[in-house]
Amino acid sequence: MTTDFGYKDPFAGIMKGVILSLNPLANIVDITHGISPQSILEAMLTIGISHSSFPNNTIHIAVIDPGVGSSRRPIIVKTHRHVFVGPDNGIFSQLYNAKDKSIQVFHITSEHYLMPERSATFHGRDIFAPVAAWLSKGIEPYKFGDPVTDYVSIPVPAPDMPSKNLIQGEVLSADHFGNLVTNITSQLLRDSLNSKAGSRIRVMIKGREAPFVNHYADAKKTEPYSLINSFGYLEIFIFSGNAASELQISTGEKVGVILT
Repeated sequence: MTTDFGYKDPFAGIMKGVILSLNPLANIVDITHGISPQSILEAMLTIGISHSSFPNNTIHIAVIDPGVGSSRRPIIVKTHRHVFVGPDNGIFSQLYNAKDKSIQVFHITSEHYLMPERSATFHGRDIFAPVAAWLSKGIEPYKFGDPVTDYVSIPVPAPDMPSKNLIQGEVLSADHFGNLVTNITSQLLRDSLNSKAGSRIRVMIKGREAPFVNHYADAKKTEPYSLINSFGYLEIFIFSGNAASELQISTGEKVGVILT
């Protein structure tokens, strides 16, 4: 489960109750309920970096749904390894961008798999939880509705290289520790360094340099530094601090990498 429901309200717990009522043997795992409210981009990135850690045939429910109750479709996305259930609002764009030729998307319309009475504000309980439960009992995705090809896909901001010595990216998200995750990948840095004579990078954000290190503990306190995080992205951090708040940086902030 991945939602923006938070940990105060009972919404996530209610969804689990619905699933367990239909399939008492279901094994439910929380990826997070701490997605920033209505942040489809943050949810998309979270799903993108998380799903591959789960075993084959895992069913992922993602409920970040600012359009709940509107004409946006509830969908099932089937890949070669996993099944995903959630709103058709771009939340599964990382899956689409992976260009998995086996991917199939189905519009959920078979009402007998849903809660008999459905609200306009809680499709997590009334649609997505029961669908996931029936999927876990072996019902095939195609039985929930017709396939669609016009599903919503939103682009992930891509870094730019205005010159061979400069990469321009941006901050995509900030984690619980205030570490700033950018859209600049380790592969892009390696490829760029290999294509020119040089072996050093200078990371710049808001006019400040964030020296590149290999580990968090290599940094001095109070100053921004950068490294490649466990998911292969350039990350800017403050050791024992919170880079997002201390540097007053939010998503979309530009990040520059100078190759020397």
